[in-house]
Amino acid sequence: MNISESSKNPGMGYACVILAALLWAVSGTSAKYLFQNGVTPFQVVQLRITTAVAVLFLWFFLRRRDLLRIRSKDIVYFLILGSGAMAAVQFTYLLAISKIHVAAAVLIQYMAPGLIAIYSFVFARQKPEMTVIAALILAAAGCYLVVGGYRLDIFSMNRVGIISALLSAVAFAWYSLQGEYGMRRYPAWTVLFYALAFAAIPWNIFYPPLEAFTHSYSPVQWGWILYIAIMGTAMPFGLYLKGISHIGATRASITATLEPITAGIISYIFLNEVMEILQITGGLLVIASIILLQIKQGENQPPRILTEEAEQQ
Repeated sequence: MNISESSKNPGMGYACVILAALLWAVSGTSAKYLFQNGVTPFQVVQLRITTAVAVLFLWFFLRRRDLLRIRSKDIVYFLILGSGAMAAVQFTYLLAISKIHVAAAVLIQYMAPGLIAIYSFVFARQKPEMTVIAALILAAAGCYLVVGGYRLDIFSMNRVGIISALLSAVAFAWYSLQGEYGMRRYPAWTVLFYALAFAAIPWNIFYPPLEAFTHSYSPVQWGWILYIAIMGTAMPFGLYLKGISHIGATRASITATLEPITAGIISYIFLNEVMEILQITGGLLVIASIILLQIKQGENQPPRILTEEAEQQ
């Protein structure tokens, strides 16, 4: 069920991640539009995850039932991936977008490659290199500029939005690493479906079950809700995991930095969100840092701690 080294296709991997980044960029701006028109982040998360799970289940049940099969011993893994990493990514990302500019929220989230590198330092015992350390410093400096830390009124800014974006970066790194581990056992679409399914469970328990579906939405709002659920969740997360299976978590997360660039352009055109010169400079530093990280590290190797766990099982 896994993709062997000989069958990996880097070109396909990069194409999948690029398309995922473009779909995510439109999704972020679409979500901000909904927030500006009275839909809450809690409602969007429940609508997004639940609808995506329903669509994927129907598609797999009718066309690919084999993708619904998992081993009972892996249920705990999918429970952690879904109710932990996936649920956290969905909520923190949308909450950040609702509080700060779309481009700023997405750029902060793309500290994830640096967090993956830190994980490899601490847990996989990979020796830190000066180039990698420099890249992480660039990323931190870039995020400081993106959130407007140079302003004198920094403490009056929306701290909830900034903290949510930082937590989103942590959750996205977690999801990337754990998703890569799962694809040593299952196809990307199986990993995605069960991640979303287990993420939908807490969002329909702790938030009233299907409560978001009881509200009245305009046809335009329903159109964007369906886009976010299908083309902004099910499709891009599946493509992203498929990309990881071909090029690894680090290269995939770096390639996906096309998202903040595209999100900035789209949010400027449709939402009139303008970033200052220093904020744009910070965004360029973030992108430069993860490109530098990739050039130095080369192909990402699976973290040793996860490899050992897989061998034991």
